[in-house]
Amino acid sequence: MKPILQESKFHLIPLGEICGYKVRPGMYEINGATAIPGGVNFTIHSNQATYCELLLFRRKEEEPYAVIPFPENYRIGNVFSMIVFGLQIEEFEYAYRMDGPYDPKKGLLFDRKHVLLDPYAKAVTGQSIWGKKPQGAENPYHARVVKDDFDWEDAKPLLTPLEDTVIYEMHVRGFTQDPSSGVKSPGTFAGLSEKIPYLKELGVTAVELMPIFEFDEMKDQREYQGNLLLNYWGYNTISFFAPNTSYAAGVEYNQEGNELKNLIKRLHENGMEVYLDVVFNHTAEGNEQGPVISFKGLDNQIYYILTPDGYYYNFSGCGNTLNCNHPIVQQMILECLRYWVITYRIDGFRFDLASILGRNEDGSPMRKPPLLQSLAFDPILGNVKLIAEAWDAGGLYQVGNFPSWNRWVEWNGKYRDDMRSFLKGDNGKAHTAVTRIFGSEDLYEERLGCNASVNFITCHDGFTLYDLYAYNQKHNEANGWDNSDGSNDNASWNCGAEGETENPEVMRLRIRMMKNAAAILLLSRGVPMFLAGDEFGNTQFGNNNPYCQDNPISWLDWRLLEKNRELFEFFKYMIAFRKRHDPIRKHTPSCSYGFPEMSAHDVTPWENAFHADSHYIGIMFAGRTKRVDDCVYIAVNTYWEALSIELPKLPLGHYWYQIVDTYEEKSISNPPVKAEYHTVVRERSVVVFQAGAAYE
Repeated sequence: MKPILQESKFHLIPLGEICGYKVRPGMYEINGATAIPGGVNFTIHSNQATYCELLLFRRKEEEPYAVIPFPENYRIGNVFSMIVFGLQIEEFEYAYRMDGPYDPKKGLLFDRKHVLLDPYAKAVTGQSIWGKKPQGAENPYHARVVKDDFDWEDAKPLLTPLEDTVIYEMHVRGFTQDPSSGVKSPGTFAGLSEKIPYLKELGVTAVELMPIFEFDEMKDQREYQGNLLLNYWGYNTISFFAPNTSYAAGVEYNQEGNELKNLIKRLHENGMEVYLDVVFNHTAEGNEQGPVISFKGLDNQIYYILTPDGYYYNFSGCGNTLNCNHPIVQQMILECLRYWVITYRIDGFRFDLASILGRNEDGSPMRKPPLLQSLAFDPILGNVKLIAEAWDAGGLYQVGNFPSWNRWVEWNGKYRDDMRSFLKGDNGKAHTAVTRIFGSEDLYEERLGCNASVNFITCHDGFTLYDLYAYNQKHNEANGWDNSDGSNDNASWNCGAEGETENPEVMRLRIRMMKNAAAILLLSRGVPMFLAGDEFGNTQFGNNNPYCQDNPISWLDWRLLEKNRELFEFFKYMIAFRKRHDPIRKHTPSCSYGFPEMSAHDVTPWENAFHADSHYIGIMFAGRTKRVDDCVYIAVNTYWEALSIELPKLPLGHYWYQIVDTYEEKSISNPPVKAEYHTVVRERSVVVFQAGAAYE
C-alpha cells in the first residue's frame, strides 16, 4: 500500500532552512501534526494572529530545544503550515507561541509568552500519571505526534439498532480502581478490558464511557478533612482529539490510544458498542481567572461565547461556554467526531449539556442550530448514535424539543423524574408512568418514536440505585460545600432508615425496590440505560454529586456483587427477557389474541381511568414474533398494601404464566408458574406474566 504522501511530491517546492532544519510550506488542509516520509507536517490556524512559531521540546523538558518561526510566505489565509524535515516523532514534543492584538474587552488575548497546546493534538503530555500535576511550567501541556498503526483486522461496526440497545454508563477509573475489582491494571482501559466477560454475562449491548478526552483532574484540587479532592469525573477537557493518557496502564510514547483501541476492539468482538460522553460545552480554560492552555491564546473571541465587554458567558456552570455555532468551532467539533469514529471506531456519542450546542454566538437558543444539523447529516457520522443531554446550566431545558432531524435521541429526564416518583408511591403519577413506559409518546411521537427516548432512573449525576432507596436526603458533606452542592430534589425514599442499617426488613424492602426499578426500566419502550454497579447495589453513601471523590465513594465495591448476587441475577434475567420479547421493544404484527400492541389496565382489565390516588398499573405488550404470539403483562403495585387484580382473558387453551415476582427473595419463577385470572400483587412489588398455550 502506498503512503498517503509521497516525498517526491515536495521536490518541486524549494527547500528552506530555519534553525538548522529543512522546511517547506505544508499541507494546509490537514490540521494538527502529521508524520510524513522524512518529516512532520504542522498546521494550525488563527483568524487574528500576526505571528506563529513552532516549539520543539525533548521529553519532560520545560524549555524548547528549537524554536522555528513560520515564514510569512508559509501562511495562506489564516492558516500557518510547515513541513519540518529530519524529525523523528519519538524524539520530540511540540507546542506553539503566537502573537497578535491584545484587547481583553474585545476578547483578544494574544500574548507571545504563552505556550499553546495544539487544539488538534492527538496525544497530550504533562499529566500522564493520575493525580500528579507537573511543577514549573505555566502550561505543562505539550503535544506528541501519534503513529497510527493499530490493526483492526476485519472488524466491522455492530450497528446495533436502538430498539435492541441496553446502555451501561461507567467511569473508566472508578469501574476497576477499588482493590475488590481484582484486575491487574486497576483504573485503566486495560483494567476495564479485563472485565469484559462480566459485561458480556450481564448482557448489556453498549458501554457509555464518562469523559476520556484528555482532561485535568487536578483543576481546582483541594484538601478537605484530610482527603484530596480532584476533578474526578473528567468534565474538564484539555484536548478534544487526545485520549486521557492517565487511563493507560502503560506508557504509549507516540502510540497513545492503542490500549483504548484494543479495549474497543475487544468490546466489539464481544457484541458491545462503545459510546463516548463528550464535553463540547466548555473547556478547562475556565473564565477570566483561568489558565491559557490553547483556545484563549489562539482565537479567544471565536472559541468562546463572550459578553459585549469581553467576559465569559457561563451557560455550562464551569466558567466558560464554547461558541459551538461559530463556523470555526463547528468545523473543529465535526473533525473531532469524525476522527474518533474513523480512528477509534466509536459507535456513539452522548453530548454533555447538549442544549449549549444549540445556542447562537450571543448565547440565545437557535431554532435550527447549524452544528446540530451538520452532525445529523454528516456522512461519516451516518450510522453513529447521537445522544443529547437536552438541557444546560443556563436554564435551557429541551427534553422532547431538542432539534433532531430524526437523528438525535435524548436522555429522557422526565422518564427519570416521573418513574422515581411513581415507584416510591407518590400520588397522581400512575397515568404519567404509563406514558413513560409506553415510550413517552407525548414527547417523541413525531420523531423516532420511542427510540428517541433514552430511559434512565439513575446515572452518574445523582444517587445510585441503592442510594435512591437508602437515603431521603443527599449527604454530600465530603465534598466540602456544607452539603449545598448537588440536587435537593431526588424523589428518593430510605425505606424506613437513613443510610446503612442492620434491619433485615428494611434491607429486603430496598432490594425489592431496586428490582422494581430494574424491571420497569427494562420493560419500557425506549432505550434503557443504567449506572455501572446498580446491578449489584453499589453505594456512594448518599453522595449525589461525587464529582470530586477519587476514593471508595466513587469506586465500585465489587464485594457487593457476591453480597447481592440475587440482584445481579435479576438484572441479567430482565435484560435477557427484554431481548427475547420483541413487542416490549418495538412495533410487531398484531397477535391473534386481538389485543392492541400496548395497553394499560387498572386492577380490572381494560379499565385505565387512573385516579389521583392510583398506585397500580397493568401494562400489556402484545404482538407476533416469527408467527408466534408474544404477550407480556406487567403488574406494578407501588401501594403499601397488597392488591387483588384480574388479568385480561386469553383465548381458550391459553394461560398466563408468572415469570417474575419481585416480592419474593428469589424473584425469578423457575419454572414459570401458571397463574389464575384473579390474583394478588403484594405491596410494593412488580409481577411479570407471559401468555401462551404452554410456557416456552
